[in-house]
Amino acid sequence: MIPPAATALLTIDLDAVVANWRLLAERAGAAECAAVVKADSYGLGADRIAPALAAAGCTTFFVATVDEGIDLRRRLAEARIFVLSGPMPGSEGAFTAHRLIPVLNSLDQIGRWRGAAALHFDTGMTRLGLPAAEAEQLAGRPELLAGIEPVLAISHLACADDRDSGLNRAQREIFADRAGWLPGAVPRSLAASSGIFLGPDYHLGMVRPGAALYGLNPTPGRPNPMAPVVRLEAKILQVRDVDTPLTVGYGATHRVACKGRLATVAVGYADGWLRSLGNRGHGVIGGERVPVVGRISMDLTTFDVSRAPADAVRPGGVIELIGPGHDVDAAAAEAGTIGYEILTSLGRRYTRRYVGVGA
Repeated sequence: MIPPAATALLTIDLDAVVANWRLLAERAGAAECAAVVKADSYGLGADRIAPALAAAGCTTFFVATVDEGIDLRRRLAEARIFVLSGPMPGSEGAFTAHRLIPVLNSLDQIGRWRGAAALHFDTGMTRLGLPAAEAEQLAGRPELLAGIEPVLAISHLACADDRDSGLNRAQREIFADRAGWLPGAVPRSLAASSGIFLGPDYHLGMVRPGAALYGLNPTPGRPNPMAPVVRLEAKILQVRDVDTPLTVGYGATHRVACKGRLATVAVGYADGWLRSLGNRGHGVIGGERVPVVGRISMDLTTFDVSRAPADAVRPGGVIELIGPGHDVDAAAAEAGTIGYEILTSLGRRYTRRYVGVGA
């Protein structure tokens, strides 16, 4: 039930997150299964999710920035925390003070660091990581690592969600070559969520899932093996009986074609319900899919509920925006984006409820 004063409820299932991590750890076999909790655990609350994963046995976490690492250290005193962006000039002291492990992406970062670190080799993303020339220079001059203790070597697959992409094998081989001069005791990590499902050849010493932990499908085009984590429900503010020639919303982009009913809920693009869902998105009420009509406003979305059960369509009734009948990936497809953007866009105006793991 949505609390009386709330207009929308975002439910986050911690048990489902833990179950997803355990499934991924089982798939990874002998490889360690870390957890990526960057961007506030993809918008779902690292302060709740990371401790739940740690209690389940996860010991290694990845964040994007040093500020995220500092915040996570306050929650997890003993975990290993890797910072993917590495140290910016002048931030080295913060890494040391909070026992954060930088992922070193360039010779510049290597030259400024002393202590435990991960080495990131770019094998095809052309984003962060040591490019080919710097990797070759490092292999030929290992003295450049003086004072650095490599504890992990990583790379990142560009097309892991496409099992048939030849780039997956190519990147794996490039990574093996570029990291091959490191001592055998240094673990390697290549697979994130989708990469885990490419098979044991990609698991190496560690896998580092992110999106799959939060219920997104790591195997597009096939059934989702992950448990759903989020549910978003919005209360109906107003119900209108309508008929032609009325139009709906800004720009009058929807014209009422015949007699029907509309319901408006207090969720809009300020809440991360993306504007691109206008005239494309859906919700579910009383088991019936109901389409978004008109543009998404900052605070409001309107649905055509003409075919929904009449007893469910009333002020205070609930339309499910994300849930069993319409999951994150479905909403993302309607919005022309990916589930990552849907999750990380979910706003702070929702009443949030955590269930499971003592919540």
